[in-house]
Amino acid sequence: MTGATWGLVASTFAASFVEFVEALTIVLAMGVTRGWRSALAGTLAALVALTAFTAAAGYALSTWLPESLLQLVVGTLLLIFGLQWLRKAVLRSSGLKAMHDEEEEYATQTAAARQAARQSRFGIDTFAFVISFKGVFLEGVEVVFVVITFGLSAANMPAAIGGAAAAGVLVLLAGLILHRPLAAIPENALKYGVGLLLASFGAYWAVEGLGVFTHTGESLEWPGGDWAILALIACWLLISRVLVRYLPRLKPQTAHLKPETAR
Repeated sequence: MTGATWGLVASTFAASFVEFVEALTIVLAMGVTRGWRSALAGTLAALVALTAFTAAAGYALSTWLPESLLQLVVGTLLLIFGLQWLRKAVLRSSGLKAMHDEEEEYATQTAAARQAARQSRFGIDTFAFVISFKGVFLEGVEVVFVVITFGLSAANMPAAIGGAAAAGVLVLLAGLILHRPLAAIPENALKYGVGLLLASFGAYWAVEGLGVFTHTGESLEWPGGDWAILALIACWLLISRVLVRYLPRLKPQTAHLKPETAR
């Protein structure tokens, strides 16, 4: 495999891993407090819905858009998505935003589950089903978005799918073995890294896609080819570290920040 392919796999793996960890926390909370049957039923329903969504979105994008326009569209979306992750990572690193805490998220979810009224249909607890479905589907949509945008833009869907699948299997195995949230995972550091990767790949493909406005309509080429991605990562890292250093001087830091329980 080439360096670009390894970068593609690593990017989809890291982004998907973070989303799968958050989905796992929600399903664990529902399974422990409301029953595994209902939690797993919601998870399965979400996976079915995600499969249909993935097929429809992937077919539409790959069929309706020419290559350069596809790169411009998905690259721009990926850049916006990545900058959102990077913004939150910078704020957390500079102390202006509370760190995300999976243990706190788990405690919040379990407390809400214990307080909710019990309503069952066909032997399935409605609350556990809906919360599990919502959590898995919403986190899964972000995984699908990353996989489709990376896979189509790089013209390598198998590598993008492989990275996401490996992350899903790893998180699932860890959840089955530990039966607890994966709080030991340096999730905030992972999100920082994922933000850098998404913003860099997004900028790379968006600029390539600007070729749609030329007389040939073909994608533009970066100087150095795929090596330009490393330069973009370095640039975003430098910008983010400068912001981490100087943002606290512009805004008074909150004395006590509670752990963040929602992104």
